[in-house]
Amino acid sequence: MVDFINNDPSLESQWRSLILFGKNVATYKFAFARSLLDLVDDEKTIITLEELSNPFSKHIISHLKNHDKQGSSPSSSFLDACRKNIRGEISEQELLKITTEKGFVNVIDAFQNLAGGQIERPFYVKDYSRGSKKIIVTDELLSLKGATQFSNFDLEVDARWSLVETAWSIGISPNLLEVHHNENDDTLFIETDLLKRIDITSSRDALNGYQKGRCFYCSNDISIVSGTDDICHIDHFLPHLHKQLHLPSNINGVWNLVLSCSTCNGAGEKGAKTPHIRFLSRLNKRNEYYISSKHPLSETIKNQTGYATEDRIKFLNKHYQITKDNNGGSPWQPKDNPPSQL
Repeated sequence: MVDFINNDPSLESQWRSLILFGKNVATYKFAFARSLLDLVDDEKTIITLEELSNPFSKHIISHLKNHDKQGSSPSSSFLDACRKNIRGEISEQELLKITTEKGFVNVIDAFQNLAGGQIERPFYVKDYSRGSKKIIVTDELLSLKGATQFSNFDLEVDARWSLVETAWSIGISPNLLEVHHNENDDTLFIETDLLKRIDITSSRDALNGYQKGRCFYCSNDISIVSGTDDICHIDHFLPHLHKQLHLPSNINGVWNLVLSCSTCNGAGEKGAKTPHIRFLSRLNKRNEYYISSKHPLSETIKNQTGYATEDRIKFLNKHYQITKDNNGGSPWQPKDNPPSQL
């Protein structure tokens, strides 16, 4: 997690570190993040709790309808109010009043904390003076709006939210937990003991934050927004051309999936070629980010590649060698733009 920011101290990486690595005892931080993105998109600089309560409660309710468990606490008067609103037992006005009073008790103070302290460049300042409760948006959050990656943030927050709430709700033992990738619709899913498939989120949305919105190979900016010209490709780092030789390991596992731009994964480029070995340490670091962000991706990577750091490194080296021995030709790397560190 420290490397994630130190290797790239940009505002985008700081934002993503809060979403991917912050503590999760409730999903309020994801609803709060979505609300901040909504309001800053409207160029709001002073935001009262009353103004926050509308998008905040709506985002919670949209997820609550699919996953009733939105926190580790056994009870929550705010979540109970959201449930009552869904059932039609309280009005929108009543919900907003309860949200203003009880929805932000911890999240405003906790959201910007990482590894025991506040982030270096906060996105807002809390102001509860003179009888008015509000937050003051800083230049950092306004600058974030102008970033190339801003359009990806909503999708990344929702993907992380879906991973967390799924982990809470499925009740599968961690050592049996495995997130699968469906190549037909590019989604991540889990199978229960009864072989019931539970769709979690888009593979692109879940993976993009860990690559900081950049092509795994050339580090150019990529998009995960459907319909955009530069939407990224989901690529198997080690091609599944010889997938039988990798058994019983699953070459289609999350550990081997990366996002690339259309140029690097286009005609005449990487394709089924073996990537240059310099990218192997990059893959290992990306997978360690998964592990730092806690399950279900964390447990999946450990189940697929090893429970100790040295075992995971040996695993990647072994399967890279299998690919290299059977693929032939020179290892592939992009012609331009050597990759920066993840």
